[in-house]
Amino acid sequence: MRWDEGNGLLVTGTDTGIGKTWVSALLVEELRKKGRSAVGLKPVLSGSREDAERLWQANGGTIDLDVINPWWFHTPVAPLVASRIEGKSLELDSLVTHIHNVRDSHEFTVVEGVGGWEVPMGEGFSFPDYAKALGFPVLVVAANWLGTLNHTLLTVKAVRAAGLECLGVVLNHLEAERDIAATTNRMILEELCPTPLLGEVLTDADWIDWAS
Repeated sequence: MRWDEGNGLLVTGTDTGIGKTWVSALLVEELRKKGRSAVGLKPVLSGSREDAERLWQANGGTIDLDVINPWWFHTPVAPLVASRIEGKSLELDSLVTHIHNVRDSHEFTVVEGVGGWEVPMGEGFSFPDYAKALGFPVLVVAANWLGTLNHTLLTVKAVRAAGLECLGVVLNHLEAERDIAATTNRMILEELCPTPLLGEVLTDADWIDWAS
């Protein structure tokens, strides 16, 4: 299955701060350039709202910021922790219903996750529970640096172990200078990863270099 088939995609990452938002926005922009009614959502966000604002821009301003990001915690920690600190609840059913409502009004919906795969989301549920309830195929974003092999393989295997379709990996180059790890990660991932390496995003690039 190609990443742009169906009507939805869940973007997760090997960690926080590794470019999930940037890749999600590029996916939406690529689809919209092809004339498809595509939007990106960041339903749950902790800390700065810059990620949701980037997706609002990618969406062409077609939906309000509060629709892109209805659950905004100001404390920059995992959603479960932030909800306890701020006294706001996050309910799995409400979260999934909101996303499905948006999806039903568009041809394609890109949903960006929070942090990495095992982030605790709300009372009694974690990110894998959320992903399974949502039911979208999953794309993994990995930063290209030392540690990527371990983090990527663990994440992909965890997605698959949850019974979800992992479409593949996008390797994001956050740093222009490359060490030996950054120059060999792609080769080893193509050899060892059970899902394909779909493409790369070079440092500060505004496009995804898709694998042939």
